[in-house]
Amino acid sequence: MRIDIITLFPEMCEAVLSESIIGRARQSGAVEINCHQLRNYAFDKHRRVDDAPYGGGKGMLMMAEPIALCFEDICKMQGKRPHFIFMSPQGKTLTQTRLKELSELDSVCVLCGHYEGVDQRLIDEFVDEQISIGDYVLTGGELPALVFTDSLCRMLKGVLSDEECFERESHYNGLLEYPQYTRPANWRGREVPEILLSGHHANIEKWKDEKSLENTLKNRPEMFFEDEE
Repeated sequence: MRIDIITLFPEMCEAVLSESIIGRARQSGAVEINCHQLRNYAFDKHRRVDDAPYGGGKGMLMMAEPIALCFEDICKMQGKRPHFIFMSPQGKTLTQTRLKELSELDSVCVLCGHYEGVDQRLIDEFVDEQISIGDYVLTGGELPALVFTDSLCRMLKGVLSDEECFERESHYNGLLEYPQYTRPANWRGREVPEILLSGHHANIEKWKDEKSLENTLKNRPEMFFEDEE
């Protein structure tokens, strides 16, 4: 998969996406990630990409044309149009289900918003979907874009060592993950559940399934009813 990120802070994105699992995945070729400086598509010597909104109001608004030019340039580089995502608090909340769907695509382009947002005409003309990482507002779209990119990349073949690394995790199958333990078996008087030390794989798997249900019912009971809404 190829992921292009349109941002005012490409160095910030590169610093995160060049490290750890995602950094190794980029080096191995499991995923291609390109961070594009939006100011390179500005028109004046100050490289401004924002202006005051029509109708008044506080703050500035990102202009449509620099973003459009950058996206069109990305399309030319690829020889096709990637799925265009705008990270926005007005978007639908990101879910593991949506990540699984998006992981089947060949390429996505992610726009990081700033200031008071983006000219609506750009959204209407180019954006395929808006995605939010939660019902709150940040100072810019880079952190949401990084969260999105990280969570998407780990679903791709060759990024993690084994698909089971994410198939048993919280949200992948509609449940929260079971509790996990490591050495020592007794930590400050707290014992690891005996079943995990038994070596009986069938019983251990049954215990994991039961604990996943218990965790979900206790911590996120609304997840049982999401499909009914």
